[in-house]
Amino acid sequence: MQDGNIDLDKQDHAILAVLAQDGRVSITDLAQKIGLSKSPTQARLRRLEAAGVIQGYRAMLDPIRLGLDHVAFVEVKLTETREKALQAFNAAVRSVPEIEQAHMIASHFDYLLKVRTTSMSAYRVVLGEKISTLPYVASTSTYVAMQAVKEVGLAEM
Repeated sequence: MQDGNIDLDKQDHAILAVLAQDGRVSITDLAQKIGLSKSPTQARLRRLEAAGVIQGYRAMLDPIRLGLDHVAFVEVKLTETREKALQAFNAAVRSVPEIEQAHMIASHFDYLLKVRTTSMSAYRVVLGEKISTLPYVASTSTYVAMQAVKEVGLAEM
């Protein structure tokens, strides 16, 4: 383990690749797919979970089928970037369900947000009533996505 990272070998990567594709795979099937017996596979899986490499298991929802097909990326400039301001902004962002992702950026703006809503009019409400009122927000710029070309997370390690 170095710098908080866990050393992963070929079998660990194989486990992660299988789980990224099918998080509901049984231990027996997982063991068969990676070429180990059930007990060492289970021990490796527990080690990966305990180390935080595997943070949990969840259902992947299709946002389009849920009517959440409007995606906007929002550049946010803050009025200040002292630690107190960053912490307040970070905490407030976590409470807005429409903000799917938030990243602090080294650029001419401070944060890039990925916002998912049902429509442009719904986005406008989120921008005006939630994002613009977050602590220390000085200005925002919005970019609307026309199509998601690739959106997979870590499934393709």
